[in-house]
Amino acid sequence: MNVQLNAQWKQCLQLIKDNVTEQQFATWFEPILFEMFDKDTHTILVQVPSLFIYEYLEENYVDLLNKVITRVFGKGIRLNYRVVTDKAHNLTQDLQSENVEHVETKLPTNRGNQSPTPLDIAPQEIDSQLDLHKSFSNYIEGDSNKLPRSIGLSIAEHPNTTQFNPMFIYGPSGCGKTHLINAIGLKIKQLYPQKRVLYISARLFQVQYTNSVLNNTTNDFIGFYQTIDVLIVDDIQEWITSIKTQDTFFHIFNHLFMNGKRIVLACDRPPVELKGMNDRLLTRFSCGLIAELEKPNIQLCIDILNSKIKRDGLNIPDEVVQFIAQTANGSVRDLQGIINSLLAYSVVYNSNVDMRLAERVIKRAVKIDDEPLTIDEILDKVCAHFNVTTNAVNSRSRKQDIVLARQVSMYLAQKFTKMPAKRIGKLVGGRDHSTVLHSCSQIEKRLEVDKGFNAELSSIENSFKLKG
Repeated sequence: MNVQLNAQWKQCLQLIKDNVTEQQFATWFEPILFEMFDKDTHTILVQVPSLFIYEYLEENYVDLLNKVITRVFGKGIRLNYRVVTDKAHNLTQDLQSENVEHVETKLPTNRGNQSPTPLDIAPQEIDSQLDLHKSFSNYIEGDSNKLPRSIGLSIAEHPNTTQFNPMFIYGPSGCGKTHLINAIGLKIKQLYPQKRVLYISARLFQVQYTNSVLNNTTNDFIGFYQTIDVLIVDDIQEWITSIKTQDTFFHIFNHLFMNGKRIVLACDRPPVELKGMNDRLLTRFSCGLIAELEKPNIQLCIDILNSKIKRDGLNIPDEVVQFIAQTANGSVRDLQGIINSLLAYSVVYNSNVDMRLAERVIKRAVKIDDEPLTIDEILDKVCAHFNVTTNAVNSRSRKQDIVLARQVSMYLAQKFTKMPAKRIGKLVGGRDHSTVLHSCSQIEKRLEVDKGFNAELSSIENSFKLKG
């Protein structure tokens, strides 16, 4: 290998080492082998020992990798992987980084009260925000999801039809709603690449709307969403009690619907149970197709596990698979978390997965006690950690430590309870919902850059798991 290139790659590793823990570096970055840098194609090729490590890097560290590569090798460098698929026979598979050309979704520049036209936002400027790992190819079908999956695929193949518009998918947490709506979006992009598809969580939509009000760019905000061909909104129950957000979405919905655009919505409950949602919106939510996703039964859980186990090249005995399926409480999210944890243990400790290891991982990964956290419990843990009183957090004090404890409390309440922002604000010192959204945004920004703060927050979250 070229001495200079070798030195540059070592520089990349050092920069990565400065931004992750020793355990993270040893687990995910030390196994990477630098193979080559092609100056003609501006491509770096690295080898990773398994498909699991490739996927984990892409899901969790691709931004960090791209940043350090840009800093050391320059701008415009593509990252490619050579994945070892069969070590015994020295078989590999070359894969591109799926996020290398990631571009942020941008709202158009503020132009006062003048509404933007579709030409203001070129298609290449939109990132659909879709999760590339949640497609129909790995969405396992069973009795609980057969109808929604079938209709979702039909919509994706024929997005211009007015039938089943909007598609309203509802079901409990962890049943696969986000995977299905992502799969619909990805299929449409695959078959109709010219279409402007956008996936967004209801919470992020609300944050964007609040910011547009503060910045006097509401017309630009609405104009941007009116240019979308396929709008996919997740967790719309987040808008309960947020009347202004509902009113704004109502106008966007009407514009898209009247112009034959496709709308896909996901929620944790059917429209009839969305108490606090605008009646006009509820009428529109109900005018298309309402499809329920039930929690997967044991057999579907086993099928999902076996599919992921096969794809990740892990050997897990049938009795362990059965045990995991029975313990995960019908949550696809828990199933995936357990398998990822087992994979990590297997890679780090070079050990086989047995019942003992599965029991150990499940005990940490799955909350057996399904009793939800309360605001009071969250406040108690946060205040104890920051050595402040709940009275201080609920007061109007602007002292730095109290403000931080208040923001962390709101962030964790948003994360661990099903309460809307307005309710959280009322219980934490009588604040309004915009204060809660701002606090959550501030904490998320700090988590992106502050490793010490990440550790602090993890410590508080772990204390929740030990309650009782």
